[in-house]
Amino acid sequence: MEAKILTFVQAQWPLLLAAVALIIMIFKGPLTRKAAGISEVDAKTAVQLINHEEAVVIDVREQKEWAQGHLPGARHIPLGDLPKYMKDLEKHRGHHVICQCASGMRSARAAASLKKAGFDKIYSLKGGISAWRGAGLPVEK
Repeated sequence: MEAKILTFVQAQWPLLLAAVALIIMIFKGPLTRKAAGISEVDAKTAVQLINHEEAVVIDVREQKEWAQGHLPGARHIPLGDLPKYMKDLEKHRGHHVICQCASGMRSARAAASLKKAGFDKIYSLKGGISAWRGAGLPVEK
């Protein structure tokens, strides 16, 4: 039995390595957000922050994704361009800022960057625009 397992591992090591990498990626996102002190908000809470706290929404998706629809009033700053806009975002330092992407992964990275730059009220939209649409909330083009 041990010989069969060893033979399988030797023959399938690339597949096993990919499976381990996938497991790490699945669990690393939430752990990284917690370690960075990034709060996630669901779509309902995001609406409350937008409506009652005048939260600023930053969509960090790429142009093609943005053009397919985005949260009403969102500001488009692709994740790769975020460092260029830090100075401009300073005026929002005291506001609630919700970072948003397709699923929540890029927005967590953007939120971590803003947190590192000294922003305090930073959130990542849990599930991204997919969750927003799933909640039946409006998008604009």
